[in-house]
Amino acid sequence: MSSSLDLLSQPHHDGSDLYVSNSAPRLGETVILRVRVPHEADITAVHVRLTPDAEPVFVDAVVEQRTDTETWWSAEVVCHNPVTNYRFILEGGPSGYAWLNGTGVHLRDVPDAADFRIVTYAAPPAGAGGAVVYQVFPDRFARSAAADERPTPAWAVPADWEEPVNLGHDVIAWQLFGGDLDGVVERLDHLEKLGVNTVYLTPFFPARSNHRYDASTFAAVDPVLGGDEALARLTEAAHARGMRVLGDFTTNHTGAAHEWFEKAQADVTSDERGFYLWDEDGDYVAWLGVKSLPKLNYDSAELRRRVFDDADGVVRKWISGEHGLDGWRVDVANMTGRYRDQDHNQDIARHMRAAMAEARPDALLVGEHCHDFTRDAVGDGWHGVMNYAGFTRPVWTWLRDTGYAPKFLGSPLMVPRLGGVSVMETMREFTALVPFRTVQHSFNLVGSHDTTRVRTLVGEDARQVDAAAGLLFTMPGIPMMTYGDEIGMRGDFGEDGRRPMPWDESRWDHRLLDVYRGLIAARTSSVALREGGLRWVHASDDALVYLRQTGAETALVHVARAGHGPVTVSTTHLGGIEGARTAYGRNLALGEGSMELVADGPEVSIWVWPNP
Repeated sequence: MSSSLDLLSQPHHDGSDLYVSNSAPRLGETVILRVRVPHEADITAVHVRLTPDAEPVFVDAVVEQRTDTETWWSAEVVCHNPVTNYRFILEGGPSGYAWLNGTGVHLRDVPDAADFRIVTYAAPPAGAGGAVVYQVFPDRFARSAAADERPTPAWAVPADWEEPVNLGHDVIAWQLFGGDLDGVVERLDHLEKLGVNTVYLTPFFPARSNHRYDASTFAAVDPVLGGDEALARLTEAAHARGMRVLGDFTTNHTGAAHEWFEKAQADVTSDERGFYLWDEDGDYVAWLGVKSLPKLNYDSAELRRRVFDDADGVVRKWISGEHGLDGWRVDVANMTGRYRDQDHNQDIARHMRAAMAEARPDALLVGEHCHDFTRDAVGDGWHGVMNYAGFTRPVWTWLRDTGYAPKFLGSPLMVPRLGGVSVMETMREFTALVPFRTVQHSFNLVGSHDTTRVRTLVGEDARQVDAAAGLLFTMPGIPMMTYGDEIGMRGDFGEDGRRPMPWDESRWDHRLLDVYRGLIAARTSSVALREGGLRWVHASDDALVYLRQTGAETALVHVARAGHGPVTVSTTHLGGIEGARTAYGRNLALGEGSMELVADGPEVSIWVWPNP
């Protein structure tokens, strides 16, 4: 009880539209910032601290509204720089002095890193934040009848759909099950019934492996997957259903099947040679030592032109036209343009974003990032990132099975098992270090084709997946699931998890499928869950409770990883909750001035109500 009471009694601000009058201002425009201050916080004055041109400036806030339970303060600030960092200094309270920044209230001085941010860069595509993304590994998702008529590439080791994935090092990258893009078209009904509105394809270009990040050319779709015509059929069919389709490629390295790689070194033109990085011994630099993947050199203006500016280059070509893709996810975006003393990363992200905006203004750009992304996602390059650090890892630490602890993408240590307070603090810290709209346009995920499957992560109790999915579909950001998560597919690690999708429904976990459908439906039906800010209500070992709120609507979410005793939450600061509807889970138990949240085991409940 005390934890939830303390959190709801603290002053609150976040980057959502409820607290920021314009999340996409132009340089020089004035924005109104609002702070909610419960009366028990005993705050007598609020000031905004800005740093225009890196010099601290204070702006006084004024009382905008006073209710029986709280006071709303507001202040006008000018977006003098492309990034406006701000925090609030609060007079009164227990010490007479406190800071409010992205990680909460502090009774001491804190660094600027977690200040709130408003950016004046062009806004991400309208509506993209409402995406529900389904990741498809084309070779393993669905195989159309036409696949039988296509020749098997010389590099491939053919496999029947029901065969297990061969994890032998001499086979694993070349085992080919024959899934294709027409197979995806044939299964769009499944995605539509699930509630998915965005399909994300891992690479579909000609390659020498099933993973296809070693693509040798971006000029065409791999014939094994059905060729360019199959991609056009897929985008046309998806668009007809109101779905978007995202592609995937790497700006960091490229495949070794380019003509220059097959030639003697003396035959390589100076331009071609300049596209790649070379070490002091005259050898090309291979990405992570993988010899088939030379690392690209963005010192080359011609390389940049071909990748980003050429109408027939990979970035523009595939998102152009009536049946073009709706955006790109960029593989290992954190490594792009970086090698020793070279660092073009953010410049490349900006260049790619500008090129995409010209070719398809509503295209989404998401960069892969597996650790701290906050210095690379300042709002002018990637619209968002794959939020492994600020979402996946904390969720894993909360839900991984007590008897099974995977390593995370190369870590020498197993993922620890932690309580809900650590999860809340981790999520808070990462969210605080980037603009809120970066958070809103980042992929939240509980796993991907590169990681342990969530069903394996949680152990024998499949209801733990309910908790993972509950966080996935109710937290700020774009939820992304991997094909088969919704039916309980397993896998100890990335390659093991890339199993063919079992289309025999007798092998599905239908209870889990209903959970995914129900949670996606709850998200789709609630503007607060899609667009609202995040206000924590309670965190303990086995329970997380938080609010998502817009100006029009509030959603209250309770996620439990295990059964727990009643969590008593005061309803003093939850105006309108008496009109709440149950969007998912158990009905709300309201008392006189409080409510009790209980759980018999892992479960999720969501209640939604219009703001008074």
